Order: sequence, then C-alpha cells, then structure tokens
Amino acid sequence: MEAVMEWLREFAKNILRTLSLLTFRDSFIESLVNIIDILFVAVLFYYVFKFIRSRRAFKLAIGVAVFLLILAVTQMLEMHAAQFLLANVFQIGLVTVIVVFQPELRSALEVIGGETVMAPFKRSRDVSETTAMIDVVADAVSDLSDSKTGALIVIERTTLLGDHIITGTVINADVEKELIKNIFFNKAPMHDGAMIIRGNRIHAAGCLLPLTTRTDLIKDLGMRHRAAIGLSENSDAIVIVCSEETGIISYVENGEISRNFTPTMLKAQLRSKLVGDEDEKKHTLRRTVRNVTDRIKTDRKER
Repeated sequence: MEAVMEWLREFAKNILRTLSLLTFRDSFIESLVNIIDILFVAVLFYYVFKFIRSRRAFKLAIGVAVFLLILAVTQMLEMHAAQFLLANVFQIGLVTVIVVFQPELRSALEVIGGETVMAPFKRSRDVSETTAMIDVVADAVSDLSDSKTGALIVIERTTLLGDHIITGTVINADVEKELIKNIFFNKAPMHDGAMIIRGNRIHAAGCLLPLTTRTDLIKDLGMRHRAAIGLSENSDAIVIVCSEETGIISYVENGEISRNFTPTMLKAQLRSKLVGDEDEKKHTLRRTVRNVTDRIKTDRKER
C-alpha cells in the first residue's frame, strides 16, 4: 500500500516538475521534450477514459478513484485508525480489482495489438469486393428478417477470430445470398451458431461465441444478441443479428447494440465502417468513369 501511495506522490511530483520546467528560458529541445511529455500523458489519460467510458468498468474506476482520494485524505489528516483499515482493505481489493477489470484489460491489449501493431500488415479490403459483400449480406438479412429466421453474422476486422472459428465448420465460400439463407434455415445443422466472414468470404459457420456478462441489458435480448455483444466486447468485429421472434435487425460493435435497422440503414452503416467515405467516393468515381467510357465505346460501335 505504501508503495502505491509513494508511486502516486512521485507521479504528481514529476508532473509538477515538468510543468515548472516548461519555460521559455530553456533551450528549444528541452522545451519540446517537456511539451511532448505532457501531451503524451494527456493523450494516454484521454484514451484510457475514452476506452472505459462506455463500459461497466467506468463505474468501478470512479469507485477506485474515490477510494484513493479518501485514503489520501486520511494520510494527510493522520487518521491512523481509518488509514490502517483502508490500507488493509486496499491490499485485499487490489487483486479483486484486477480480476474484475480482466475483460477490459484483455480487450485493451487486443485493441492495441490489433489496431496499432497488426493493422499495417493487414491486407486492405478491395472496395468493389467489400461493397458487393455488403450488398449481399444486407439483402440476405432482409429476407431472413421477413421470414423471422434467426441469424448471427460476424464480419472479422483486425482482431483475428481463430479461437471461435475452430468451434464451427470451415466453409471458405463466396458470399452468396442463398448460401447465407440456407446456413440459417431453422432445420440446418449450423443455424444456431455464428457465421464468420473473413476477407469478404464466408470462412466458417456454426461457430460458438462468448456470452456477455452484462446485467443491464433488456430482457428481450436472447442468446444470439448476448453472444454478439460478448464477441464485440473482446474484438473489433462487426456483428449483425436477426431476431427469430420479431425479425428485428440489430447492429453490434464495441459492446454496443443498435436495434431496428432496415436493410438500407444496414448497408449504409457497413459501408461507412468497412469501406469508408473516401474509398466509397473513389469507388463511385471509378464506376462513373467506367460507365461513361463504356457508353462512349457503345456509341462509337453504333456509328
């Protein structure tokens, strides 16, 4: 406990020391290093706050911060009995906090490894192939919604889902509407599991996904929705859910679920996330130029 408080005191001292050194009397290099130091700490705290803000760990983080504040006050006022009690509680609770924050710590490390380290080595998506895949998936989900057929479709991004793929059956097929509908046909052997799309292809089906442990979800959400949220909490995958009872289409990303999507809304959302506005504009421009060129060639042939 003393080591933790000593670390906090040293951290505060270093921040104050850095601020005090930030003067124009210093050399340009020293001032630049101090500015970078402060910006780095500020950005680090910002991204930590942003990461846990929308998660249940946010309330736990606030509780830990309040506890440390009370502990610091008891030390300043030399309240020995309260300090002894809180210090012992903190020593026991430190391990508990690590266990409680385990999903968030794992998710944070996966995000860092997936988006900052592996992202440069990931093959960029072909815009036309991705757009075609999105259209087929949205059309298939629309038909599944009309027939109230349950479906769970995962689109893999930077976080590899090999641990979940091995629980299902590898298909490695083109994304076809009829194939998707057949996979989720209620008498098909793999209809209860998830279908995983990797590299614009149906890579596997009948896969098992981890269920979320959140308790603040509405009672209408079944196992498919809880599995979708559970996977999105530990990866950057996009998950699409079609309810078997109501036919409602849901979009799940980063542990958050959005319901009542129409096929048009789903296409727009997927294009925004997987293709991007700039790539979509470039693709549209190339398609327009190609259409104009084809029209000119046709006119010349007719003449």
